[in-house]
Amino acid sequence: MSQPRPQGELGRQLVERMAQMTADRVEGMALANAERNGPLVAGGQSIAALRDMAIGASGRAIIIAAGPSIKRRDPIKVIKETGFEGAIIATESGMPYCLRNGVIPDLVVTADPHPARIVRWFGDPNLEKNGLEDDYFRRQDMDEALAREHEVNRQMLSLMDRHGKEIRLALATTSSNDVVDRAHGIGMQIFWWNPMLDDPNGEGSVTRKLYASNRMPCVNAGGNVGTAAWMFADVVLGKTHIALTGMDFSYYGDTPYRKTQYYHEAVALVGEDGLDSVYMHVHNPFTKSDFFTDPAYMWYREAFLELAKDADGAIYNCTEGGILFGDNITFIPLREFIEKAGV
Repeated sequence: MSQPRPQGELGRQLVERMAQMTADRVEGMALANAERNGPLVAGGQSIAALRDMAIGASGRAIIIAAGPSIKRRDPIKVIKETGFEGAIIATESGMPYCLRNGVIPDLVVTADPHPARIVRWFGDPNLEKNGLEDDYFRRQDMDEALAREHEVNRQMLSLMDRHGKEIRLALATTSSNDVVDRAHGIGMQIFWWNPMLDDPNGEGSVTRKLYASNRMPCVNAGGNVGTAAWMFADVVLGKTHIALTGMDFSYYGDTPYRKTQYYHEAVALVGEDGLDSVYMHVHNPFTKSDFFTDPAYMWYREAFLELAKDADGAIYNCTEGGILFGDNITFIPLREFIEKAGV
């Protein structure tokens, strides 16, 4: 009988392979989406146009992603109480939280090419007809409202139909047909960009091929939409002080494995009894508590820390939890950022 693997051992091995695994999973889908979106991209405007716009009343920005700290810390409550006047940049997954709380983001960013899931954040007009694809939304430890899937979808359809025209959307050329159709259908202000799918200087680069096909700017999104949103604040909008919320890249210690994003994939790989070998535990010295993470989120964390080395703007993690800490990142509460940082 084989001995169980040590805690997190397999997870750490998978982190080393995550770049290739991700490429194998999304490259074909992304390129097919980009080809289909080609005519719309050709007639649209690029994210470069955002540089000429006054987005936010200062050099400060707050990123709102959809990590589990959002429901525990409620950053919009602090934003409203303090009267923050800088830019609010939301991931597409953070957009429902913003709109339900009466905040219209200055910019929304979407990156994932998944054919069915991402449109849900915009309100899926076909959900009633097509039914629920899987338990991805109702299972996870994110926004508890998502468990009421049809109700929340109807709410998002209404909110987006009401406010969509007011929202600037940084739309990846590799986005799914459903997302692109929905964004155009509700009249969102669209700015196209190419996600870097690999090293553009490498031989046979997919990113270089993508750029050659549409000439839209390429952005290193670090593999996830939260990092992409930060990159837009830093590189495109030139914000000098950027706060991160909802960018946990991990789960709170009391979260059951079944409520994690890649639970089904982990079970398929090692079975229920082997899950401890996949999930890695990290001590946060600022909160003096432990969090756990999976290989994908750990890879996102490492990518962000590498990108942070070359950041122009100061980075403040105001998530008040999670595992994103390291060089060039100041770990403070959101209220402190708003009242003191860059003022």
